[in-house]
Formats: sequence, structure tokens, C-alpha cells
Amino acid sequence: MDLFSSLPDDLLCHILSFLSTKEAALTSVLSQRWRNLFAFAPYLEFDDSVFLHQEEGKPERVRNPQSFMDFVDRVLALQSDSPVVKFSLKCKTGVDSDRVDRWLCNVLKRGVSDLDLFIDFRDLYWLPHEVCVSRTLVELRLGSEFDLYWWEKDICLPMLKTLVLDSCGLCIGLFQILLPACPALEELDMTNTRWRESNVSVSSPILKELFIGLHGCGTLVNLKSLSFDAPRLVYFYYCDSLAEDYPQVNFENLVEAQINLLLTQAQIEQARALNNEMLLVDDVYPGLGNAWKLITGLRNVQELYLSPDTLEVLSRCCESMPVFNNLKLLSIWSDMNRGWQAMPVLLRNCPHLETLIIEGLLHYVTDKCGSLTLCDKVRPLTSCPVKKLQIYEFGGTIRELEMIMHFLDVFRCLKELEIYAHEGIPTLCKDPKRIELVGKMMNFYNKLWTCDVQLLVRGPL
Repeated sequence: MDLFSSLPDDLLCHILSFLSTKEAALTSVLSQRWRNLFAFAPYLEFDDSVFLHQEEGKPERVRNPQSFMDFVDRVLALQSDSPVVKFSLKCKTGVDSDRVDRWLCNVLKRGVSDLDLFIDFRDLYWLPHEVCVSRTLVELRLGSEFDLYWWEKDICLPMLKTLVLDSCGLCIGLFQILLPACPALEELDMTNTRWRESNVSVSSPILKELFIGLHGCGTLVNLKSLSFDAPRLVYFYYCDSLAEDYPQVNFENLVEAQINLLLTQAQIEQARALNNEMLLVDDVYPGLGNAWKLITGLRNVQELYLSPDTLEVLSRCCESMPVFNNLKLLSIWSDMNRGWQAMPVLLRNCPHLETLIIEGLLHYVTDKCGSLTLCDKVRPLTSCPVKKLQIYEFGGTIRELEMIMHFLDVFRCLKELEIYAHEGIPTLCKDPKRIELVGKMMNFYNKLWTCDVQLLVRGPL
């Protein structure tokens, strides 16, 4: 007797649940006992892309929607009324939408708590009404290259804790209805979800994680206002174009925030012109003057990650920069075409900062950030309490070496300095003279300062 034959059916079904349903179905040829066992696994995963076949004379495989639909029908019929924990369905054009509705209603009647759907029919598709009023759904993931429509007038998902909207379009008014209809929602993930309204408010008393990542889609409207009222939020990821206004930003208990504002080159130039008093206020993109409201709402955060464009926006907030009393870790991502004008004030307003991470030292130099002194016109940053500095994408240039020396000079509390270089960077790893210079400078740093300086080379990713 083999090992598996001695196991009970419940345990075998649990093992099969780690496979896709089609892969699990292959076990039906093992013996009479295994013939229908796969169908009783509580986790079902159907993907029509695995039902591809090669047509004669064609280099690429094509979909076989009929075979896929028959397989799903057969599995659900075998299961009868057995409980379902998770149902995952990925299907594209060619699959009958009426059958999809029947499949979803089937598993909802059987108490499914985790529903993962990616539906791409290219035509208008309404989710079954049963999805919108489920009392068993705890996790719901919806993905579509086109618009998914809801029965927005009577949405009620009282048990839902996680909602993921991936590449979906929300009809006007739906977003404001959706959050109140999910009173238990703790995690909201909006990846490439297209705004259709000009004024949006994200308000929830219990929301803990919020992910807004709209960098992969064309936003249909420019937001006039975006408000946040989420006092229990602990994680916030925000990647989008700059809204014209942020009337309310309430994040009282925020632990981590990643902010990646997406600016056009025209907006960047406007911000720099304003900093140099070369532009009239009336000519400014409205969001540049109101970005401080968003930044002020982050003042309680403990870990903050900022993109190059966000740093440029912060240059407009220097006079109204909040004090980040709780901030322990600050991470800056640099770009050769973006400046560090806001860095001096930002660092000065982090009185308890312990770790500073810089992803690339090279940046656009202005007279307010300076390539060596962070800010040529402002007093040195000797009061900055940072104890650990990590520098990534080090290229071994003279400018970078001088900047590192300056950091060692002004960060008087610095205990550790880790410099990461990638072995594929030609300016460093393929130039013996530069390697020798960098080695000497590392020794010089360690002899002259008490800080422990390390150069670490990373292999190919």
C-alpha cells in the first residue's frame, strides 16, 4: 500500500487544494478512489488560458472556450452541495456570460468566502446580483481589462474584509456607495482602477490598509478633490497624478506610507519656477499649492517612502512642512531629472529619524539643494539624529564620493553607513582605477570618522 492510499479523503482533498482544479483533475486516472476526489476540494481554481490547443498551420495556440465551460460545469455538478471556501475564475471573450453567472451563483449558495474573478468579455458585463449582497464573502478580488458594473442601489457585503479592484472601471457614484456598504472592510486595493468622478472621498472608520496605484492606466478624469478620513489606517500606498485639492487627510494611526505622485514635466517646471519666484500664482497647476495638505495628513507616519516627483512637490511645501515626530525611517528614491530642494527642510523636521535610505545619490542640482551640501543656503544638518544611512545604486563617481563625505560630516549621530553597488554598473565594476579610488575612499572614511562604513556589491537581479 502506498503512503497516499492510507490517508483519509478529507486530507487528500486538502492536498489537492494546493493545485489548480485542472491539475487536480489529472489525479482521477490514478485509481477508482481518485476518480472524483478532486472535485470535492474546497478550493476551486479555473483559468481558461490553460485550455489552449494547437490549430494546424497556426504557430500560436488558441482558446477552446467550449472545453473550458464543459469542464467547469462537470466539476460543479460533481460537487453538488459540498462547501466551497475559495472560488477563482479567470476567463476571457468566448466564454458564455450566462454560464459565468450560474457558476458564481452556485458557489455563493454554498457559502464561498473568498472570490477571485478576472473577467474580460470586452462587452458590458454585470456582476450577478448575488455577488453584491453576499453575506458570506470575506475576500473579493475583481479584475477586468474593461468595466465591471454593479447593482449599486442595494450593495450589501457585511462580512467583507478585503476588496481588490484590479483594472476595473467604476461607474459614477459607485465608489461613494461601496465603502458604506462594506462595514467590516479592512483592506482596499485599487490597482489601475479608473476614476470616473472629479470629487472622491475615501471614508472608513475601520479601514487598515489602502492601496491606490493608478500608474498603469489612463485616468479618465483629473480629480478636483481627494479626501481621506481613515483614522485607523496603518498602511497607505498612493501612486497617482496630483489632485487639485486634498480637503481632508485624516490618518491618525499611520505606520507606513509610500507616496508616488505622478507629475508632468510642465508641472515640474512650474514648481521650480515658483521656487525661483519666476511664475505668477495664477499660472500654477492648482494641485501644487495644495499638496501640503496631503503631506500634513501624513505627519504621524513611522515609515515614509517618497518618489522623485513627490520630492519635487515637497519643494512647494517647505514653509508648511509638518514635523514628523513619529518618523523612524525615511526612504528617498532619486532621479537624475528630479531635484532635492525639499531634503534639508524635510530632514530637519524629522527629530526622531533613525534610518535614512537613499535609492541613488545623483539628482537634478538646483541652487537650493546643492550636489554636496544638500542645501548651500541653509545651515548644516548637524542636528539630524539619523543613526543608519543606506545608499543604493552607487556608481563610484567623484560626485557620489564627495556627497558621502558630506553626509559623514553633517550627520553627527551616524553609526552605520551601508553603500550598495550593483556589479553590473560599468562606471564602477569595469574600471580598475575607479575601483582602486573607491577602495581608498572607503578606508579614508573609516579612519577619519567613527561611523562604520561598508561597501557591499550586489549580484545580478
